[in-house]
Amino acid sequence: MNEFDKIVSKLGLKPHPEGGYFRETYRSSGMITSESPDAEFSGIRNYSTCIYFLLTSRSFSAFHRIRQDEIWHFYDGSPLKLHMINESGEHSVVLIGRNLERGEVPQLVVPAGTWFAAEVDDEDGFSLVGCTVSPGFDFEDFELADRITLLSDFPRHARLIERLTRG
Repeated sequence: MNEFDKIVSKLGLKPHPEGGYFRETYRSSGMITSESPDAEFSGIRNYSTCIYFLLTSRSFSAFHRIRQDEIWHFYDGSPLKLHMINESGEHSVVLIGRNLERGEVPQLVVPAGTWFAAEVDDEDGFSLVGCTVSPGFDFEDFELADRITLLSDFPRHARLIERLTRG
């Protein structure tokens, strides 16, 4: 059993729709009701949620966005290269990892509504990270990018979008 398989087994990870593997590790008992002053959300949401997320260099986390800020935390393995495209179409990339001298950061906030995708920085590696979302994650707030639509909205990033979307 290789290191990746051990992590999947020990942490009880399952495939994620955007790519990679995950397991929810925390969902607050406190709830935000539909009377919340934030009109972005309908229905009830937990205050916060957290997951383990594991990615290998053989896969990627496809471009997607959520309605909440998402905080990424680095745990183990290769640095993770996180690509973001904001509403203005500006692309940025951040390495999430431990090597501060190389410019890596152990924690990163992806602003709500930002398109983002991730890939393992090292060949034949894996990245184990955590993601915290507040208000808590709900698949109702998740949008997996449609390649054609994203290409139409951000044509100058065509090569990146074609590489980090599915179908």
